[in-house]
Amino acid sequence: MAFSTLSSPALPLLFHYQKPKLSFLTSNIQTPFDYFPQLSTLNPKHHHKMSRTSSIKVVSDLGIVERAIQLVQSSPPTWQSALLSNIIIFTVGSPLLVSGLSVSGIGAAFLLGTLTWRAFGFSGFLLVATYFVIGTAATKVKMAQKEAQGVAEKRKGRRGPGSVIGSSAAGCVCVFLSINGVGGEAFTRLWVLAFVASFCTKLSDTVSSEIGKAYGKTTYLVTTFKVVPRGTEGAVSAEGTLAGLLASVLLASVGYLTGQTNVPGAAICVIAAQIANFGESLIGASLQEKEGFRWLNNDVVNVINVSLGSILAVLMQKIILQS
Repeated sequence: MAFSTLSSPALPLLFHYQKPKLSFLTSNIQTPFDYFPQLSTLNPKHHHKMSRTSSIKVVSDLGIVERAIQLVQSSPPTWQSALLSNIIIFTVGSPLLVSGLSVSGIGAAFLLGTLTWRAFGFSGFLLVATYFVIGTAATKVKMAQKEAQGVAEKRKGRRGPGSVIGSSAAGCVCVFLSINGVGGEAFTRLWVLAFVASFCTKLSDTVSSEIGKAYGKTTYLVTTFKVVPRGTEGAVSAEGTLAGLLASVLLASVGYLTGQTNVPGAAICVIAAQIANFGESLIGASLQEKEGFRWLNNDVVNVINVSLGSILAVLMQKIILQS
């Protein structure tokens, strides 16, 4: 009976029985990450893909930063490096710029900074930045007292585009001469010297005027040496004159330390600045805004002042070289 049962037709089916495969089931099992993609950061498979993407992005960002640094450090400077450098510096230094310049003044200063970087690189830009910081600080000294006396600069000392252009006119001429290689290699150093002298002249003028208005005990008119009120055009004081001299020495030292000029050149810049400022005081006392000279305002006088400082520095340098 038992044998006959084993010999039944069902026997082959028993011998051919196989364990059911679960591949179909496992292949269709859905994970929580498939239903909720936002949880994919917890999924090792998705996290690996994300890590690779993030790494590529970081490497790409580092590449951009590295290229930007290389561009800023371009030697000789290029228009691209000058533009990028000024965008970065003006963005970082915007709080200081707003305190010393109007909006249009910032635009003029950005143009000046770009031109300066293109011609003389970081050293030239640093000289102009030093001039701006010291000049702005001097303008802010005892501002309330100056306002009460009616001798303070307009807009709380915030300079407009006219002031920026007037103060940098000679410097911009030197920039264009240098960029275009006017005079060749023999004149390259002269344009740099004239550039430094122009800003030494203007800084000395600004500081002497502002410190004189704040601390000058006795103010004299240069044409008659009569005592006049503080803030009178063409007036000078001992305190202001000394402060202006020290300011020009400081800025000329920056020019020396950054390699723009040597010691004799720095001394020339200081001397030229003092002579030019005396000439500016003479113009202010005798001609500025007098009948027939209404056009001779502060901005025009600034152009004359800085131009005189630059020209004197070049002439003095040429005389020394010839001798």
